[in-house]
Amino acid sequence: MLNYNGALLSDATDLFDHTNRGFRFGDALFEEVRIIHEQPIFLEAHYFRLMAAMRMLRMEIPMNFTMEYLEEQLLNTIRASGWETSPVLARITFFRKGGIEINEVSDEVAFLIAGKVLASPFYTLSSSPYPVELYKDFYVNADLLSNLDSCNKLLNTLASIYAKENGYADCLLINGNKNVVASIYGNLFLVSGNSIKTPPLQDGCPNSVIRKELIAIIQASDPFELHEDAISPFELQKADELFVVNVKDGILPITKYRKKEYTATVAGNLLGKLNAKARLSN
Repeated sequence: MLNYNGALLSDATDLFDHTNRGFRFGDALFEEVRIIHEQPIFLEAHYFRLMAAMRMLRMEIPMNFTMEYLEEQLLNTIRASGWETSPVLARITFFRKGGIEINEVSDEVAFLIAGKVLASPFYTLSSSPYPVELYKDFYVNADLLSNLDSCNKLLNTLASIYAKENGYADCLLINGNKNVVASIYGNLFLVSGNSIKTPPLQDGCPNSVIRKELIAIIQASDPFELHEDAISPFELQKADELFVVNVKDGILPITKYRKKEYTATVAGNLLGKLNAKARLSN
């Protein structure tokens, strides 16, 4: 089922035409929320990230769109789909209303919630090969817009095509300063001994909820030290571990970059703590 502005509709419903600004200009943003047994995980963090993004994009936030209203709409969608006992990844997309010209813009917005069932209720550590390579054809902008999950994912799309054509599971994205920013699918963390590094927001990485939660976990975990610093491509082959994080998968250990192969000991340690924190957030 789909939830369009609070109305529950069949997946087969035709919702938009060519005038939709999300389709026409990418004038839209989204947030993904993991839901376990009708319990949205890290809901408060997702809600405030969504509100901050809408303000940044000068979208008019509906007066009734409280955190309680968001939870109600997410659960209405889950229940209408018959997924009450299933782990679900729900995606809420906001797009701006307006006309077919770029300047025929309105501050008013509409939202759409859709979801899909996940394989496991909590995060598991994959043992599958996960080789990566740098994607250097285009660069991430080192600015605040890159911190958002907007519906303009052309760079990620092109990088995913490059990865598929060359036998990689993922690609690492770089900014104009040639620093590694993220992967196609999430935030990047680099482990060297007890030091764990992740790119800072000013380098253009996504300001994701899972990044925020994992940073807090690392900062509270001895003997690890967390650093938000630029990562150069030269550091990748010196690291003990590399891993990608996102709301859908949790932690994805990178197994190989060029000739360097990596372990996943720290990733496994942190994944257990992430699952524990997710349970407490219910």
